[in-house]
Amino acid sequence: MGKHITMRDIATKLGVSSVTVSKALNDKEGVGEELKQKIKETAKEMGYRINTFAKAMKEGQAYNIGVIIPERFATETQSFYLKFYQHLAKTLDSYQYSGILHILNTDDEDQLVLPRIYNEQKVDGMLILGQISNEYINLLNEIDFPIVYLDFYNEKAKADTVITDNFYGMYEMTNYLIQCGHSEIGFIGNIYATSSIQDRFLGYYKSLLEHKLVLNQDYVVNDRDERGNLIELQLPEKLPTAFVCNCDKVAYHLINKFHSLGIKVPEDCSVVGFDNDIYAEITNPKLTTVAVDIEEMSKTAVDLMISKLKNKDRQWEQVSVKGKMIHRQSVKKLVE
Repeated sequence: MGKHITMRDIATKLGVSSVTVSKALNDKEGVGEELKQKIKETAKEMGYRINTFAKAMKEGQAYNIGVIIPERFATETQSFYLKFYQHLAKTLDSYQYSGILHILNTDDEDQLVLPRIYNEQKVDGMLILGQISNEYINLLNEIDFPIVYLDFYNEKAKADTVITDNFYGMYEMTNYLIQCGHSEIGFIGNIYATSSIQDRFLGYYKSLLEHKLVLNQDYVVNDRDERGNLIELQLPEKLPTAFVCNCDKVAYHLINKFHSLGIKVPEDCSVVGFDNDIYAEITNPKLTTVAVDIEEMSKTAVDLMISKLKNKDRQWEQVSVKGKMIHRQSVKKLVE
């Protein structure tokens, strides 16, 4: 077993005092930013680990952050939100915090039951990943506790919020389809289900308006029920030349349905998605989509949480993180 690295070891290597090292590693005042970063980098190189348990006992904090995911968004191994959690946990670890995953089951959400990790004081704050009900947001508003909402927003949510730029991402994607010669473009998604789907629809609609294309209601296809569970897609009798889907998973199901009906993608109908998750890679053909910058969103959310823990009176804010369009093989160019 290797030697246990102490603050004194780091101080000796850098020629500074142990007090200076302690201040730097705990983000205390009295150390210049350049020296602070050098101390942190050296500590990491030497394999130093803060004794979080001892620190927590001394300061009265748990040094844990709860990552709360509604059950409907975490039912699959390759869930987009479980991948999100991995990035959050990694970012939290860089601040010497642990991310405790809690799946908020549907009954607890309906019955307005707060997570056990909150009631048992096991966490210092909560990152809510995925849209929850208005009633549950009202419940969270009643507790004096640091909260950051991720991947959705709501007028009732009185806390920091981090979202991807759903509106512009889908606006840009629809513009691309129009540039490829498509004028009959459908949208797949329940626009009442989440703020993300609604904003993606509005981005799609704005692109149609700017290009003076009529929104055909027959081309707007529902993909899920009021609980967020995916339903069988009811396609129009006459297909558009392209569909924009609110997420890659729905695009994957649409392409599979097309295959079963003998409809070829992109020869007969082009399909695009949103997220750039595992489904974008396993579709046949692979999916043109918008990549959500999970890493940047995770960093932003954790930064907001740490800032809130340091200053509970800080005003909350909403941050939008831009995605990036990924071109693959699911779009046919009708014009050159």
